[in-house]
Amino acid sequence: MKRSAVKVWLAVLLTSYFSAAFGSDYLIGTYYFPGWTTGAKGLEFPVPWQPIQKYPEKEPALGWYSDNDPAVLRQQITWMKESGIGFVAFDWYWDGKNTYLEQALNAFRASKTPGDMKFTLLWANHYKFPGGMPEYRLMVRYWIARYFSDPDFLKVDGKPAVFIFGIDAFAEAAKTIGVSPSELVNVANAMAQQSGLPGIYFIGGTPALEHWANGVAPASGLSALSAYNYHRGYSGTAASENTTGEGYLRLDNAYRQNWQWLLSKGKLPYVIPMTSGWDMRPWGGSKIPKNDASIASPTQFEAHLREAKRLMDAYPDKTMRMGVICCWNEFGEGSYIEPTQKDGFNYLEKIKKVFGTP
Repeated sequence: MKRSAVKVWLAVLLTSYFSAAFGSDYLIGTYYFPGWTTGAKGLEFPVPWQPIQKYPEKEPALGWYSDNDPAVLRQQITWMKESGIGFVAFDWYWDGKNTYLEQALNAFRASKTPGDMKFTLLWANHYKFPGGMPEYRLMVRYWIARYFSDPDFLKVDGKPAVFIFGIDAFAEAAKTIGVSPSELVNVANAMAQQSGLPGIYFIGGTPALEHWANGVAPASGLSALSAYNYHRGYSGTAASENTTGEGYLRLDNAYRQNWQWLLSKGKLPYVIPMTSGWDMRPWGGSKIPKNDASIASPTQFEAHLREAKRLMDAYPDKTMRMGVICCWNEFGEGSYIEPTQKDGFNYLEKIKKVFGTP
């Protein structure tokens, strides 16, 4: 038996404490970084686990796996499902003609059974958009043909839901192409409607800044707001930035500040983003070093989740009781909930405890 297969087999044994049945009134997702297959096109590090191995406490319970292996994705789906995670948002990249780093999504689709787990895309549009309107149309056409017809693709209000990493980058891409952001949204919606869908539910990423959240986003026709992650807390303006606290508590404060403003002042629905932390040291460190080593203890993570849940209950229509956690496996940026050799299932246990049905 190959070493990778042995790792998967051993990891299966670790799931025995989870109950098979799981229900919840909340829809919780997690972002998935598809960057763990040696030599995959688009990797910053050709051997991606190499810089992570300098931090052995981050080793996944599955070992240093390849995310193109359906057996690996099968086990990850099982863990997600049994902890109460209802959908996976795969980081998704486009070079103007083709996607890349799609291997994990392909393995996910090969390993799942119908009705097993919802999935969607986080369009990583913070990388400069290559080309013009023809390339944009080609990208949307790819979404429609390859993903949207899958019954397990995440839908909101009957529309396939796509997360956009950054509203600012979306507006900049529109400017580069020579159109308005609303034209990009309208073109995508028209293409979806021509294929028999009611449109696309675009969820734009932004912190709590008035210009983007209540100006550009609704004017562009985006359906909702969320974020991949937050490093700073805002309440409408850049001058409102709050840097209270140290380590994970500082990060948690930033999230809470953004949450509160976007829910009380924002015009659009809001999918609440959550995080287990941030630590970019394996990939060279953050521009602001004190942001690193901001890893939640299990107790801190539970408190973070409970506040998000409280806000979902306080704003059920605006949040749809829907949230997304950064991240499943962003080991390079130090944001992960995937079981590790050191911490086991600590994070997944907290998700199940907070959002599960007893």
